[in-house]
Amino acid sequence: MAINLFARDHQVQRPKITGVAEIDLRADDLAASKHFYGDEMGFPVQVTGANSLRFRVNDRQYISVTKAANPAEPRLASVAFITTDAEALRAYLAANDIRVPTKVVKNADGDRSFEVIDPEDHRVRFVQYAKPRNEKVQAQSHELGKHMIHVGFIVHDQAAEDRFYKDLLGFRPYWHGGMKDNKTDWVSIQVPDGTDWLEYMLNIGPDASHRTIGVMNHMAIGVGDINAAFDRVKANGWSGDSKPQLGRDGKWQLNLYDPDDTRVEAMEFKPKSEPCCSQFTAQHPGE
Repeated sequence: MAINLFARDHQVQRPKITGVAEIDLRADDLAASKHFYGDEMGFPVQVTGANSLRFRVNDRQYISVTKAANPAEPRLASVAFITTDAEALRAYLAANDIRVPTKVVKNADGDRSFEVIDPEDHRVRFVQYAKPRNEKVQAQSHELGKHMIHVGFIVHDQAAEDRFYKDLLGFRPYWHGGMKDNKTDWVSIQVPDGTDWLEYMLNIGPDASHRTIGVMNHMAIGVGDINAAFDRVKANGWSGDSKPQLGRDGKWQLNLYDPDDTRVEAMEFKPKSEPCCSQFTAQHPGE
């Protein structure tokens, strides 16, 4: 898709983009996904179609899982961000030469949304939630956490993605680091009007394995105490072999994997030690 970002239209103002709304995944076995996300991770579940499920993280954030057409289909389908005005954002992107749909879509709950394709062909949706929400599920007490603090996906051309997310949409630097101090493997950029972030996963070759892709195309659930989160999922019946570990960003984390190898990263909201590679440049998310 051709995107011209050389001249930004200042006559059309960008509405606020306040956080992560949703990650949409594909799965080979919906029953296995329901067991992992609903039982082991503890998220309330909605049946949204014959071949789809939706798990509630909170009243503004969801994990959706749809039956894959075939085993080779990518597990990550799309990511979504919250905006205060979907139609105004659609007009803003159109004014800046981004291909957008002719109108926003309104669902049965009154939520408005539209989808675009970013420079690396990731599907990205923007959602304006109706007020008040018409929730059909109740919060439980055994969720892994109640806040999706970031989503991440593989990026090959950081400059192209930066022109879209940073220059046009206003995402802001948060932190960057890597497995080695002198190499950047991850770049975190926060939404312009909140503390949730998008994480670029860099330096992934074209022959990456299914497992590696699942590690990179991921979500993170914020938790106040990683050990309490670890105990919670074990009490829910999770029996994986991951253990809490201190990340390169100085935050405690726990890596969990769904039946299709998509990584669910439990992460404490704030660092407990000095990060490698760079300092944080923005406010940390909270519960």
